[in-house]
Amino acid sequence: MKGAALESVPGGADEQSTNPSRGSIRDYISVLKLGITVANVMATISGLWVGSHGHPDVLTLIFTVIGTAMVVAGGAALNNYVDRDIDHRMTRTQQRATVSGKVNPTIVFWMGLTLGIVGTALIAVLVNVVAAACAFGGLIVYSYIYTVWLKRTTTLSTVLGGVAGALPPLIGFAAGSHGSLGIGAWVLFFIFFLWQPPHFLPLAMKRTEEYRAAGIPMLPVVRGFAQTKQQILLYTAAMFPVSLLLYGLGYEGIIYLVAATVLGLIFLGRAVQGLFVKDDLAWSKKMFGFSLLYLTAMCIVMIISAV
Repeated sequence: MKGAALESVPGGADEQSTNPSRGSIRDYISVLKLGITVANVMATISGLWVGSHGHPDVLTLIFTVIGTAMVVAGGAALNNYVDRDIDHRMTRTQQRATVSGKVNPTIVFWMGLTLGIVGTALIAVLVNVVAAACAFGGLIVYSYIYTVWLKRTTTLSTVLGGVAGALPPLIGFAAGSHGSLGIGAWVLFFIFFLWQPPHFLPLAMKRTEEYRAAGIPMLPVVRGFAQTKQQILLYTAAMFPVSLLLYGLGYEGIIYLVAATVLGLIFLGRAVQGLFVKDDLAWSKKMFGFSLLYLTAMCIVMIISAV
């Protein structure tokens, strides 16, 4: 753990010397990263549909969505809290409320911790313990293992930290299957896990100089664009056949098979294209955008085609 991270505790040495201005509700909501929260809830709902074979219990769905949203938002707040010592060095993050002083860092810390604990407890009591364990695991991996340790020390942060992004569909699957994590759950896990590098590495390419300035050892910073594009292709190629297993195992119907095949081949084709392009940054921007489209479409078709 880097020294800056060690100081990131409430009332620690890195706390602002002057009291931050009294933040508005909007400022405090911004630290919850609602876009990321919604994306993770979408993944959770997809997992719930698969786990329940297309017939989720309404109350279970509601409680799972609320609890997961709280846990993910709590993790986002803790991430904002810890990263405020490096966020000011990056254009993408330097306007965050935790950096500009619009919010009180200590309040953000306790808000994140409270949301995470209450959300986990809600899932444990109103859904099931297995789903709650998946939620809590995601909270720990994202807010501590990834944010405090991996992100600041290794180029593998994108890969290993992807565990956190792959746990929401397991939360949903466990909720929909009454606490069972069958093979379908782990197929979902690996689809989302393998998707993380082809999603985040193109973003890292776009922001290479910002990550370099912040001292974050992202793969394109340490190894360059050529190796980064090779890794993107590797993970995309691994994700494609894994995504088809949901159909082969009987969790999804023909609509899913067609959609997953078409989307997967396009994704793979774009990854191969990256090895030959002359404008790496233009390609990375398109690759990043398609990765979002891919996952959104896959989540929708998982719900539509679950059997």
